[in-house]
Amino acid sequence: MDLQQGKRMAAFLSFNQWIQKTFAFWVVLFSGIALWMPELFIWLKAYIPWVLGLIMFGMGMTMTAADFKGVLQSPKAVLIGVAAQFIVMPGLAYALCQLFALPAEIAVGVILVGCCPGGTASNVITYMARGNTALSVACTSVSTLLAPLLTPAIFYLLASQWIEINALSMLLSILQVVLFPILLGLIARSLFKRQVESYIQVMPLISVLGIVAIVAAIIAGSKAQILESGLLILGVVMLHNGLGYLLGFWASRLLHLPYADCKAVAIEVGMQNSGLGVALAAAHFAASPVTAVPSAIFSLWHNISGPALASYWASRTGRAQQKALQDASSSEAP
Repeated sequence: MDLQQGKRMAAFLSFNQWIQKTFAFWVVLFSGIALWMPELFIWLKAYIPWVLGLIMFGMGMTMTAADFKGVLQSPKAVLIGVAAQFIVMPGLAYALCQLFALPAEIAVGVILVGCCPGGTASNVITYMARGNTALSVACTSVSTLLAPLLTPAIFYLLASQWIEINALSMLLSILQVVLFPILLGLIARSLFKRQVESYIQVMPLISVLGIVAIVAAIIAGSKAQILESGLLILGVVMLHNGLGYLLGFWASRLLHLPYADCKAVAIEVGMQNSGLGVALAAAHFAASPVTAVPSAIFSLWHNISGPALASYWASRTGRAQQKALQDASSSEAP
């Protein structure tokens, strides 16, 4: 029986890893289905805050004291990563809105996703890129915990010229769908360690399903707006995401962080918690469905660009290690 259970668990973990590696495919597939048959997913919009809360609850259960020790061990790197997250991405969003003279509803959505903290997927992508995964986890944790204060404040500062914003109401929303579930997850881990360990293994699969459901729901509910402005939003999102990677990386290089840390910061800055952006747009700008579209498209795009960037960096690191081994063996040869 134990052997059979072990085999089933190994098969499940293998399936779990496969789902994570093919995350982008599932997002693209279900986005296409949502555009084709929106009635299948539009009902999910009402459950977006609950789905995001479940994902954040799982994130809280995966947090350990070691994550926060990473902040103490690399305070400079964490400070750079978090500062870049809340300066580079909101600043880029505002600049792109001005550059392309975006309509107010789209501009508000672009700035909203720019003001969100780093996404949990960045940790997996950093690992795939052979970056400093511990630094990525520390940056995600700190930026997420700061989000209830910084996201509404920066969003109000940058977007209030387009639309009236209730920053206090947004702060309460982020507390409800981000901070409270994370705290509950931390409490659950401390009280039920053994039971939580088995749940943590399921969490990546739940996160993938949750993000796919959120993106499909928003795309289904915004089909008309996407068909009208989708290419414009996609172009802005691609620039936002790509420049985020680039500026995050070069800011780290200029401040003399190690190469592995630069990769972690670049990915942390470029990949947003776009699910939070969707939830906030759905809660606070329901009268303008297109406001949620930049966050939904960002979720779609960064799950394509992130693995692609990780593959590039991993191959470069692999070639560098192979060359170092060859040089070492050559120098040892008589």
